[in-house]
Amino acid sequence: MDLVLWRHAEAQEWEEGCDDMARSLTSRGEKQATRMAHWLDRQLPEGARILVSPARRSEQTVLALGRKYKVRPELGTDGTVAQLLELVQWPGAKGTVLVVGHQPTLGQTIAQLIGLSAAECAVKKGAVWWLRNRERAAHAQTLVVTVQSPEVL
Repeated sequence: MDLVLWRHAEAQEWEEGCDDMARSLTSRGEKQATRMAHWLDRQLPEGARILVSPARRSEQTVLALGRKYKVRPELGTDGTVAQLLELVQWPGAKGTVLVVGHQPTLGQTIAQLIGLSAAECAVKKGAVWWLRNRERAAHAQTLVVTVQSPEVL
């Protein structure tokens, strides 16, 4: 199974009293999403499942990809690693699943899956972490296939 974790691109800053779920991408964020979407479109298999946080900034990020997706409340700003892994059926699912979501959940998921001693790792806005589960000598392994940042594409 391949799990692709895509952090939403740069969004407007949160301000007192604003609805966090309604924050939009900045113009820089729109460019980040477009760059990463072009790269992802060339890499993702045609049948990849795409699951997205209900936050506006996450939906705006995935729209740049131009593929069908499902909004899942479990991927919202208060989602947990356990909810994410259950939703994508890690590690038993077949194929590729792309998740568009938020920190700290994405960084916590990465840290858990690759066995970091830290509770989470930093994930830049608009960046992608591509992880793969495989069996070797009856042991499950998580490989980091690639990490991409929109600034280097």
